Amino acid sequence: MIQKLLIANRGEIACRIARSAGEMGIATLAIASQADEDALHVQSCDEVVHLGGHSPAESYLRRDAIISAALERGADAVHPGYGFLSEDPEFAQAVQEAGLIWVGPPAAAIRAMGLKDAAKALMQEAGVPIVPGYHGAAQSLQVLEEAAAQIGYPVLIKAVAGGGGKGMRRVDRPEEFAAHLASAQSEAQSAFGNARVLIEKFIANPRHIEIQVFGDGQKAVHLYERDCSLQRRHQKVIEEAPAPHMPSEVRDAMGRAAVRAAEAIGYASAGTVEFIVDGSAPLHENSFYFMEMNTRLQVEHPVTEEILGIDLVAWQLQVAAGGLLPRAQDEIHAQGHSIEARLYAEDSAQGFLPSIGQLHHLNFGPGLRVETGVAQGGQVTPYYDPMIAKLIATGPDRAGALQRLVRGLKLTEIAGLKTNRDFLIALLQHEDFVAGTFDTGLIARDMQVLTHAPAPTPEDWARAALCAMGL
Repeated sequence: MIQKLLIANRGEIACRIARSAGEMGIATLAIASQADEDALHVQSCDEVVHLGGHSPAESYLRRDAIISAALERGADAVHPGYGFLSEDPEFAQAVQEAGLIWVGPPAAAIRAMGLKDAAKALMQEAGVPIVPGYHGAAQSLQVLEEAAAQIGYPVLIKAVAGGGGKGMRRVDRPEEFAAHLASAQSEAQSAFGNARVLIEKFIANPRHIEIQVFGDGQKAVHLYERDCSLQRRHQKVIEEAPAPHMPSEVRDAMGRAAVRAAEAIGYASAGTVEFIVDGSAPLHENSFYFMEMNTRLQVEHPVTEEILGIDLVAWQLQVAAGGLLPRAQDEIHAQGHSIEARLYAEDSAQGFLPSIGQLHHLNFGPGLRVETGVAQGGQVTPYYDPMIAKLIATGPDRAGALQRLVRGLKLTEIAGLKTNRDFLIALLQHEDFVAGTFDTGLIARDMQVLTHAPAPTPEDWARAALCAMGL
């Protein structure tokens, strides 16, 4: 059993991990930059180590300092959360070599999934369907142009390293290929230090559906799917579980493929196998393709927890301490529907520019599960992701969950910063989302409508006046 856990992260995920650890009787140790000295995740833990500095490079990315802090303060385990060092195999290995428990997948599994081209080759060997494409080592313009012509336009150029849409370009015509390739390679080199790319067939009307998997190093299970198709610039905005209009036979086929993927690399802990699905026709067993595997806990994991009634962080801690899978596949059953919206401090009407400053007033609407790393009076700084909270609504069915989330967002009160709250409400009420007939291009197609700022109502002015008066 883990006795004391260092949480090598910040914000809402650090608070989330601290909550589950505390419920299990595990002491928690936070780390904090100078900008986070009084942050909510610091208050949520039993102890804190101040690493200094403001930027991630000065704090949350300091591998040696984090491991030293764990050893000096008597921690016996490290949980990386997501982001920062969570998918760094060198950090995972260093933690274990220091005699600490690593709450995550083995370093070898992280390495195996770290580069998209190598991961796709491995998945192909494991019998997991992949998008038709070129994943070879030769990277000359001539080779890549010939590969694109053979695949057939439109194609997608994708960096083999990293994620978040960096180093990714869609090419519709042969004469555009060279310019888009140079742009993608330059961006990939700058972002990841690796200019290599792969070429894939572009899937029209794509849906992004991922399978939550969990392993103990020997066996793995799948924990149903999440639909993460509502994205802006390849960044997820709304996630839900289960996916709309998902036939049971397709879910089973995707689940089996995801389990094969996890077991092929001896996966332990929580992970996500991401698939791209052809949404131009009803889903069927041959309409999905492996995209990548995220070897960590995902931002959107709460919707899976809600429909299954489990605690994924608790599962992680149990397995890391030497336990086996908490449940067999036939013991995992979903009930109801859950939707998550990411509430950010950003100005949707101004290109989603981050909004930095103090949260003078913050009150989340009723009926929601709230995962947050800030509180009223706290600061959103320029050093980190400006997420205010993940707001999750669960209901007996999709319509009920959607109604609860929209109401909760409308009743959420925020003053001091611009937020994407109204954008989220407009997105959730979009007719295609309500019908469950959306794809990854919805936001880009209807951006102007979704970001139109309605005129303030008399009620809005009244609320603003009361807030200004401190009432």
